[in-house]
Amino acid sequence: MKLMYVVWGSELGERLRGEELRKELAGVGATALQVNIHDADVGAAQVKHSTYPSPVDAVVSVWTDGDHESVTAVLSSVADAVNGWIVDERRPIVPPEVPDGVRTEALANVAILRIPAELTHEEWLHRWHVVHTPIAIETQDTFGYVQNTVSEPITPGNHVDALVEELFHMEAMTSAHAFYGSGGDDAELQRRVTRLMESVVRIGAHQNLDLVPTSRYVYRLG
Repeated sequence: MKLMYVVWGSELGERLRGEELRKELAGVGATALQVNIHDADVGAAQVKHSTYPSPVDAVVSVWTDGDHESVTAVLSSVADAVNGWIVDERRPIVPPEVPDGVRTEALANVAILRIPAELTHEEWLHRWHVVHTPIAIETQDTFGYVQNTVSEPITPGNHVDALVEELFHMEAMTSAHAFYGSGGDDAELQRRVTRLMESVVRIGAHQNLDLVPTSRYVYRLG
């Protein structure tokens, strides 16, 4: 079972990446931990959005063989606030393997999506998974793409339908050509931006969106 949380708090990087948290999570059945933290390494990222009263400080993913209540309690003990969900994961582009605790050399953008009122869940999933996904891969220079559809909320809080992680090269923080993989060609950049944005609008991701630039760390607990 995969759980995902958006998390708020001060000095979260040290606490979420600390050995004590990993021990406590392993003790309640967790087998892996991923920490996506908004930190100084991605401070130059030019694109970010927030619908929450305070921007998200971190996104935490936990894989567990235990119950979600115990994992939520452990995370809540190190954070000021958490909002969490059980998710179903798809990996259209599998992220590269990295050693435990080593920062992935990437801008890891996490997008938090909500289904627009005019679309059914089934139609939205079709547009996102079947229609939008190949367009997103074609028009952006990503080397990791993970889609997480919410199956059940596990805390009170802001309604969320999906969380998406996309890995970009670090240059994409400040370069549109690096972000879209357009090779310095302005006409190609415009073509890619237009094609992607048209698809984004079709799934309603141009509104009611959180976009959190992060650094990504992975730990195996089992």
